[in-house]
Amino acid sequence: MAKGNLPAVLAETLAYEGGWSDHPSDPGGATMKGITLAVFRRYRPGASKEQLRAISADDVERIYRDGYWGPVRGDDLPEGVDLTVFDYGVNSGPSRSAKDLQRVVGATVDGKIGPATIALVKASAPRAVIKAHCARRLGFVQSLAIWNTFGKGWARRIAGIEATSLSWVSTKAQLEADAKQARSTAAAQIGSAAGTGVVGTVDQTNHLSGLPIVLVVAAFVIVAGILAIRIVINNQRAGALANAAKEA
Repeated sequence: MAKGNLPAVLAETLAYEGGWSDHPSDPGGATMKGITLAVFRRYRPGASKEQLRAISADDVERIYRDGYWGPVRGDDLPEGVDLTVFDYGVNSGPSRSAKDLQRVVGATVDGKIGPATIALVKASAPRAVIKAHCARRLGFVQSLAIWNTFGKGWARRIAGIEATSLSWVSTKAQLEADAKQARSTAAAQIGSAAGTGVVGTVDQTNHLSGLPIVLVVAAFVIVAGILAIRIVINNQRAGALANAAKEA
């Protein structure tokens, strides 16, 4: 992949953005190829939902270039890192993505990617930056109130973007090792969930015996739920990484 190739990076993002969406629980409202009506109206004042739905390919690339690729300095970021930062920016805003990138590389966190941030990114191992940035992205979406509605899809997308980004900077062996590690983590979490449900329940009930039974049960439901989410996330990562390894 040629460096700074927005069309190639954009193709990966659009594969997840899909087509038309107007979900009542989505705070972004009507969306076509990841572009909200509010954003489209900056380029086409007064545009209707119907016009957004019929947006041209030229307008799509122009909006993504001006609104996301440019602000995250996509042409200056290393391969792989450019995709993770761009895709996160599309979903949650360029500033938030930039801030998490700056946190990962130890730059001043101001949401504006400048020469100092670029230098620190280039001095860092791209695989480590990609993994850490995707982990921060996942942590952010898990904190959102609508995680229960969209969480599984968000986690699947982040896993796919991470795998694709890593495939641009990794060997086949590295991708296979990444997939194996994710599978092992999921397996360990399954073991923890089993322990929580049986042995752990006995131990923790003794510890919490002074609490009402309703609170004790609620505590274990929460623990089991957290473990279940982590298992799903790592299984998604393992699958995405394994697919990337096969194609490497």
